[in-house]
Amino acid sequence: VQLQASGGGLVQVGGSLTLSCTTSRRTSSNNGMGWFRQAPGKEREFVGSISWNAGSVSYADSVKGRFTISRDNRKNTLYLQMNSLEPEDTAVYYCAIARSSWSTGRASDYIYWGQGTQVTVSS
Repeated sequence: VQLQASGGGLVQVGGSLTLSCTTSRRTSSNNGMGWFRQAPGKEREFVGSISWNAGSVSYADSVKGRFTISRDNRKNTLYLQMNSLEPEDTAVYYCAIARSSWSTGRASDYIYWGQGTQVTVSS
């Protein structure tokens, strides 16, 4: 299974970006999916997750109210709408497919990972 993340870029503080993650086959439509990020010199951290049918979502406290995760199973695509971006959001963002159908924030629950897309927020 391949995951292709896109939509990253350079944005000013307070700006918005939408990340997309397209998977190579319909397997992902039965699985939970999530977004993680890794800033330079820091460990990878959970951003948001969504269950297979989008009935359950979860967010890290640092992005609640600013980021929205969604998915379109017909298009095999996961999204992350990011608003009110802050310099602390600068990181490489990774999408991933979970082992189960549910929303989970634990990296160990994910079995497939994309290559990442860079998001840089300038002040």
